[in-house]
Amino acid sequence: MAKQYLVLNSILTVFLLMSSSLVSSQEPDEDDSTATYPAAYFSEYAPLTVNDMLDRIPGIDLILQQQSGSSSFGGGSRGLGSSSQILIDGKRMAGKANEARAQLDKISADQVNYIEIVRGTSSDLDVQNTGQLMNIVLREAQSRSSITTEVSATHHEDGNTEPGGSIAMSGQSGRLTYLLSAGLRSGYRHSEQNQNSVNGDFSPNDTRVIDQYTETDNYSLNTNLSFALSPQDRLALNALYGDADPQQEVFRTITDLNSVIPSVTYEREDTPATGENWEIGGDYEHTFSSGNRFKALFIVNEKDSRRTRERFISTAEDPTESKNLFLDTSSRYRERIVRGSYTLSMASNQGLEIGVEGAQTIQDSGLRLGLPTGGPASPDHGGLSAIPFPNAFSTVEEVRYEAFAIHNWQINSRMSLESSMVAEWSEIEQSGDVNDKRDFDYIKPKLDFRFDINNSLQFKATLEQVVSQLGFGDFSRATNERDDDQDTVVGNPTLEPEESLQAEVGLDYRLPNDGGALNARYFYYDYDNKIGTINVSPSATDLQSTRGNIGSAAAYGLITNASVRLGFLGLPTALLTASLTLQESEFHDDPFAPKEHGFPPYDRGGYRFSFRHDVPARNLNYGMSYFARIDGNRTFFDIDNRFEFVIPSSLNMFVEMLGFGGLTYRLEANNVENDEVCSERRRFDGRLLNGILSEVENNCTRNGSQVALKIRGTF
Repeated sequence: MAKQYLVLNSILTVFLLMSSSLVSSQEPDEDDSTATYPAAYFSEYAPLTVNDMLDRIPGIDLILQQQSGSSSFGGGSRGLGSSSQILIDGKRMAGKANEARAQLDKISADQVNYIEIVRGTSSDLDVQNTGQLMNIVLREAQSRSSITTEVSATHHEDGNTEPGGSIAMSGQSGRLTYLLSAGLRSGYRHSEQNQNSVNGDFSPNDTRVIDQYTETDNYSLNTNLSFALSPQDRLALNALYGDADPQQEVFRTITDLNSVIPSVTYEREDTPATGENWEIGGDYEHTFSSGNRFKALFIVNEKDSRRTRERFISTAEDPTESKNLFLDTSSRYRERIVRGSYTLSMASNQGLEIGVEGAQTIQDSGLRLGLPTGGPASPDHGGLSAIPFPNAFSTVEEVRYEAFAIHNWQINSRMSLESSMVAEWSEIEQSGDVNDKRDFDYIKPKLDFRFDINNSLQFKATLEQVVSQLGFGDFSRATNERDDDQDTVVGNPTLEPEESLQAEVGLDYRLPNDGGALNARYFYYDYDNKIGTINVSPSATDLQSTRGNIGSAAAYGLITNASVRLGFLGLPTALLTASLTLQESEFHDDPFAPKEHGFPPYDRGGYRFSFRHDVPARNLNYGMSYFARIDGNRTFFDIDNRFEFVIPSSLNMFVEMLGFGGLTYRLEANNVENDEVCSERRRFDGRLLNGILSEVENNCTRNGSQVALKIRGTF
């Protein structure tokens, strides 16, 4: 099957390369590999925001979908690092949750001077360019301002309609550039599940019909300020506040088929929750007369959440319920980051950036479990009996320091080499129910070579030593969101980071006359100390597992992308984008699996198609997107069960027009096919490797389709 998809991938690439020759054989006029799109380029499309402008640039999705650094599944993203994909006025934003990509639909299009697609590396950039990056350059004016608004209503398949909206004010006043925004986004979701299970001898066990409702209103406030203290000094401040209360209700109808006369029970779950997060960041930059630069930045953020799950059971739909589960989880996550760097020109063709970063990360977590065991009732456990277990309350603190050096060498007009070296020292201390302290130190080199075969075609090769970041939630006992039959999962305070050597080679081709973009990338990642699932059973009859370090693993694949204007078909304002990913991964030494198997997120791969057609004469545009995964390699092995699932395809469509009052009206249809998410879990009597099957569960879930109307305007 993989070979068939590889052939399809090759055919797709060859076809699109042939199509490019029909667009034009003329070489582009750029003097280098940077593509520039002035504001006038977008005027016929009447864009409202930066996102509207980006939608019209061929290949922009290829940039936004790029991954950089470690792709460790389940790890964290602590610290700031030196790479970013989006710059505003050539600068990165001092934020994580409040970063540049989140601002693109809030900056008015009339504030933009031009947009650059940068494919090279240079010390002149504010960040390391891990692939391609966008630089959004705003207009310079003594005074400018605009207000962008959006109101929306989303109708769900179950008949529920949810409102939403946002307002943003952006502009410049003298030396101050500002962006202020507020928004409300609904996270409502209703899913319907049907589950059938059979016993180990394949006789009927039970059926479950499940309705799950999630009600969430996400409120956000953002501010981004930049002030030019002098021609050589710049100060920027950013702030974010978010609030969300994701309430959830679940209704189950369970029919037991093990008796001659089936019996029915009803379960209801009520899960109130709270969530709040904030972030403050700032940076200062000074440019010396020699052109050298000093930059310092800081970020402080916090995220608090609490979730209480209570389950009630009855034998009829209406009468008295009895509580049979209380599960309360809380988490408080905090970061404090300081980073400073100095960039200097060593020669006309070489530059060097040196710097240090320090970060403190703290996570407090707590978990309470109550069950109707007949013991003393506890008010802190929902009136049920408290179930004590180790490592339920924990504080994990990491103090990390990095020293880095990044050297850029423009070998000649067509070749460049960026080399970097990062030395990391960290101490992780856990306190609470478990007390432990560990020290780590790593050296992380990276090489990035680029060769401009011509102004349109670029070859790239990278080699990097990557160390993953640990998820602090894995250190202490936590809930198991994937298995309703297992309330909690044991934590692992001895977890260590994964290490991997990651190699990539790729080709990027921008078609002449803005005809589109093609690229292909092959990657191979070799892992050591890979994180999987390990055995921590206290006895042969009490089987328990947790996340832990297993051993070696590998992931490899081919990713091809194409974004082509259909001018050769007489549709110069139509854009077709397609991508195909083929990948494999191998766990070599999983103690729970009977054979070598893959690991997420490197399953078989997937493919995506999107089409967009602008009709400027009618102030109209429309389009669609389709995404699907290739089946296979999505199996999770545990000590006593095996879980396999299939990711559904997704079809989305839209039509948008500029109409009454100078407003833009957009109608969207999402998840049009309402495909099912299906899974199979096989449970075993004792260890999975013993092969004594006890139950097979098949579950399919539908989340329903949605239709949304959005009205936007700029004033």
